[in-house]
Amino acid sequence: MVDWFILAVISLVSAGLAVQWLLPRRRHRGDNFGLSSPTSLFDAVFLFDDQRLISHSDIALEGFEEVRSWHDLRRLLQRDFPTFPETPDCIRQEGNLIIPAIDCTVERDVMCEWIDGIVRVQLRENSICPATINREANDPIRLAMERAPYPVWLLDEQDTFRWCNAAYISLVRKVRGQDTDLTAPLFPGSEEDARLGGKTRVSISSDGSEIKLWFDLTRVHHPEGHLCYAVDINAIVDAETAQRKFVQTMTKTFAQLSIGLAIFDRNRQLALFNPALIDLTTLPPDFLSCRPSLSSFFDRLRDQHMMPEPKNYRSWRSQMNDLLEAAEDGNYQETWSLPSGSVYSVSGRPHPDGAVAFLFEDITAEITLTRRFRSEMDLMQSVLDKLADAVAVFGDDGTLAFTNYAYQNLWGDSGDSGFDADSVLDVTRSWQELCTASPVFGEIREFVGMRDNRAEWSAELRMRNGASLECTICPMQNGATIIRFATEDKTVLQPKLHQISA
Repeated sequence: MVDWFILAVISLVSAGLAVQWLLPRRRHRGDNFGLSSPTSLFDAVFLFDDQRLISHSDIALEGFEEVRSWHDLRRLLQRDFPTFPETPDCIRQEGNLIIPAIDCTVERDVMCEWIDGIVRVQLRENSICPATINREANDPIRLAMERAPYPVWLLDEQDTFRWCNAAYISLVRKVRGQDTDLTAPLFPGSEEDARLGGKTRVSISSDGSEIKLWFDLTRVHHPEGHLCYAVDINAIVDAETAQRKFVQTMTKTFAQLSIGLAIFDRNRQLALFNPALIDLTTLPPDFLSCRPSLSSFFDRLRDQHMMPEPKNYRSWRSQMNDLLEAAEDGNYQETWSLPSGSVYSVSGRPHPDGAVAFLFEDITAEITLTRRFRSEMDLMQSVLDKLADAVAVFGDDGTLAFTNYAYQNLWGDSGDSGFDADSVLDVTRSWQELCTASPVFGEIREFVGMRDNRAEWSAELRMRNGASLECTICPMQNGATIIRFATEDKTVLQPKLHQISA
């Protein structure tokens, strides 16, 4: 009788435990437990014998009529609980297992227990984030990754999603919407293991939007597969884009210049050049496009005879060092006379961030014109010096422009002009000192300063030494005036002995 009573009590206790396993708790309205099915499933319990479903709570049947095996349940839970085991064998080995939701911001998990050969699976709500109650609950590194400000996620060896942090979830929902599958890849996977540990720049875009979000993606080895990090670099990409647009704008501007431009960065590599540089230096475009160093650039110029030939290579190197130092100070300015006969003006200027710019300008035409002008001036001076009469030419501004030997001998002028040219007032006063008083000097001053109604006229001057001078004043083009002094006594115009000895 006692045995029968004890057996009945044990049966009632066992039945009570079974009922307790399957007893559903209250559920929240509108709560789908984060699963794909729109049907609510809250605090549901499943019992499995190996992989066969043997019992379940009543609420578990809502929308899950097709669950007949472990595989069926795993298929339903895999989206939100990707670490749910493929078979119950690991639960038998561990004794109990808590599977956190992929969304670490959701306070829900799946608790699996091994009880006398039966596997009990309960979908439950927790007051503590599941990431803190699993096997790595006390792992500070895992906690740090959960709260990291940038996306972090874990993939297994088959690149199947296993886990992600809150920043990743926030990014996925921002790009794909709130109701999205977190296990669907957001970033492109690495194709080569050789890239593990290195940064890869990738971009993603929102559905229906062309705006790209840029990240530096890093994949590292992990015991469970690959741990991935994504660092937001949109600010860097925007800055690079702005810089690239600026360089393109500057390049288009420089492309119109006839002056060759070569800008070397802080590492002394060619960073920017314009088409005029190719035309002036005859350097190949492919050579310039390879961003040669500053020394290689000038070595190539030297090899192609596009700069003055140095006496020896050592002095050439020393000259290049001096050139660079002068360019960094903004003081490099030279005129290169090339073996071809061309003449270049080369200047170096410092640029921000340690860069140096060199400007190459072909001034052959200007130099040729200047030389031709000087040659014509020398010819005109030679002609004036051959004249027997003393000649003085005043410019339109009233300053003395030219004189000849006869003039210098007559008035004792050395012919050397300083920085300030003599005015007609100064010159006529020096004439007055050697001549008797005459109103002609004042009339000459007035005539030189006139612009209209000018006609040639003559007057006679007498020097203090008794010589008589015939002074002829002639207007010239552009307001210039030529004054000629003639005398019958040619000895007056002969060079002085002390001048010859000088």
